[in-house]
Amino acid sequence: MIQGTKVRLGIIGIGNMGSEHCRLILGGACPETELCAVADLRQERREWARGNLPENVSIYTDGRELIASGRCDAVLIAVPHFQHEPLAVAALEAGLHVLCEKPAAVQADRAEKMIRAAEKARKTLTFMFNQRTNCMYRAVKELLDSGEMGAMKRMNWIITDWYRTQRYYDSGSWRATWAGEGGGVLLNQCPHQLDLLIWLCGMPCAVTARCLEGKWHHIEVEDDVTAFLEFPEGATGVFVASTGDLPGTNRLEIDCERGKIVCENGQVKVWRLGANEREICFSSDDPWYREEIRESLLETDGENPQHAGVINAFAAHLLRGEKPVAGAEDGLRALQLSNAIHLSGWTGGRVGIPVSPEAFNRELERRIAASGTHKTEDITYDTDHSRSGRRMH
Repeated sequence: MIQGTKVRLGIIGIGNMGSEHCRLILGGACPETELCAVADLRQERREWARGNLPENVSIYTDGRELIASGRCDAVLIAVPHFQHEPLAVAALEAGLHVLCEKPAAVQADRAEKMIRAAEKARKTLTFMFNQRTNCMYRAVKELLDSGEMGAMKRMNWIITDWYRTQRYYDSGSWRATWAGEGGGVLLNQCPHQLDLLIWLCGMPCAVTARCLEGKWHHIEVEDDVTAFLEFPEGATGVFVASTGDLPGTNRLEIDCERGKIVCENGQVKVWRLGANEREICFSSDDPWYREEIRESLLETDGENPQHAGVINAFAAHLLRGEKPVAGAEDGLRALQLSNAIHLSGWTGGRVGIPVSPEAFNRELERRIAASGTHKTEDITYDTDHSRSGRRMH
């Protein structure tokens, strides 16, 4: 824990997300957090900061300058994926706590390095999994954890309401490239859903996937994914994601021994059985057993604080030891699942989770080497979670 009544926070990367975090804090949504410093390599973003942030907020060109400044207790990292690990490790080694945007990194072994750095420094590392604050998913989590629904048998998540046109991908040479982003829909759009999948249903132990690269767009990374998931206790699942469906769908269905849960259109519908289906299956004399089941809406508290909720929980954790929204291991697990889906798609086979870091990194490096954009070390963080062609150091 830290001393004082507020957490002194620095934000590295003040693009779309970083600047929004600044507005939240300065607008009073995060009363236990004080914005002390920002950093961004782009001059126009630093000029935005000078014109829009209070004079007592220090402005730096490079994230490492901010880290070394002594102005902060913690940093919020809002830069592209490949820079999460080096900046987080640098901050942790300097004695700062870290709240990092999703995904944790591109490769799971880089996320493991971040966790080791946090453990060695005895500092907090957490991630911006703001969808965990959504009242809908919190209510589902509470219901599943209560045991009322029995064990999960099957889950299906179709999340295809991220439609993107070719113009979106053509807006920057770094977009939808292995060197620029390290992946497509899995790494860019899906991290929140992969985290929620694990949070609600548990960590799968194996996956068989198809990751179709450039199926709907002229891009080199995947824009259409279908993954068959296996869970340790025998449950199965299907995860479908795409940026090519119009209109898309966002429907999560969890089938359990004592009923079914469906999340769609901002509502949670629940069907409850009168008995455990496993008992019904082997005790009923009716070969065509049916049961009249009425659906009901799951009540929620209606609260959905999103990014402010994560920042506030981060501050409460540092000031009073309260639980953050997500821990360091949560970021690692989501990335392990993402890496496994990618590797299965690349190799065409079933893979266990977690996958071999060597196998994943080898396949990723092959794709980066053939990528149609700059090498990763020549691409620095930009302010809208993009990558530009300037060096970071």
